[in-house]
Amino acid sequence: MAYAYTPGLTVTRSAVIRRKRILPLSGEVLKSKGDIVAAEDIVAKTDLPGSVETVNIVNRLGIASEDIREFMLKKEGDRVSENEPLAQTKPLLSWFKTVCKSPVSGTIEKVSEVTGQVLIRGEPQPVLIRAYIDGIVVEVFEEQGVTVQTTASFVQGIFGVGRETSGVLRLIVSNPEEALDADRIDESCKGAILIGGSLVTPDAIGKASETGVRGIISGGIHAKTIKDYLGYDLGVAITGSEDVPTTLIITEGFGKIRMASRTFDLLAELSGKKSSISGATQIRAGVIRPEIIIPADKSASIAKSTEREALKIGDPVRIIREPFFGRIGKLAQLPPELAKIETEAKVRIMIVELPDGQRITVPRANVELIES
Repeated sequence: MAYAYTPGLTVTRSAVIRRKRILPLSGEVLKSKGDIVAAEDIVAKTDLPGSVETVNIVNRLGIASEDIREFMLKKEGDRVSENEPLAQTKPLLSWFKTVCKSPVSGTIEKVSEVTGQVLIRGEPQPVLIRAYIDGIVVEVFEEQGVTVQTTASFVQGIFGVGRETSGVLRLIVSNPEEALDADRIDESCKGAILIGGSLVTPDAIGKASETGVRGIISGGIHAKTIKDYLGYDLGVAITGSEDVPTTLIITEGFGKIRMASRTFDLLAELSGKKSSISGATQIRAGVIRPEIIIPADKSASIAKSTEREALKIGDPVRIIREPFFGRIGKLAQLPPELAKIETEAKVRIMIVELPDGQRITVPRANVELIES
């Protein structure tokens, strides 16, 4: 049957997880079908072409463009280092010589007798694609990449920032009500992915970054904390490419919010195991959720998580789109008739009561059930 709401975040003890690991352009695939890989293993690599630097030789030397090759010390295809001479004049007296040096290291791509310019292609930038999860290669795409499969426990968050990373899960709070503050983090947390409770504080994020913590999982976070951590407002872009030292995954929403018991209990049980996480999030069409993947033992059986088929009055819900993104409340009413929203579209709606007693009207597609 069709759902009248967006299903809640996935929290499952065992599932088959597949992740494609694809290069941005053609390159070399380093693994074969059937290979066992670790999250840190490089499965494919390529080089991005360097940027092009233009050097105006004729202006520097005061020569005619058609004579440029007579003064060149390098030809097309030659490699040059930064500050290495490219061309020079040939005066009768050597101390009157004018030398034009390369501004970058790279390769001479073009010497133009029309413009009198030299184009230097900078050094290529290596791109390394890692497996991301411990598992087995089940597909190989020639010159593109691979698909890695694993059996794992799988948890989705509602919001995250930061790149893919991996580390050992470490529980550092005693219950899902507790906040993760800086006092709980020490040098023993280096390289770990920390499991918090209801809130992660700005000081905790700062200390985690300094200590070398790879990730933090928390029920809630204040929006200002994220802005201060990144140094800018996120807007509505896809997250996951932020250059931050510690990836953050928020499982419930904004503010101090107790982590759902089902999520906390599973993560606590798996504390001490290696996991892979990604902060990538997109809340518009083509939803992308931040994720936590904890590979299981090879003998683990596959189980599917169960979902409820309908909402009922009083159910806890989370709003997943603006202008109330991240707010949590309870279902107050489910009007059966269609209603016109700001976009002039007619959709099915629901009335949600927020903790302060305020009641708001939101499209059913903008709400997800909080599983308990």
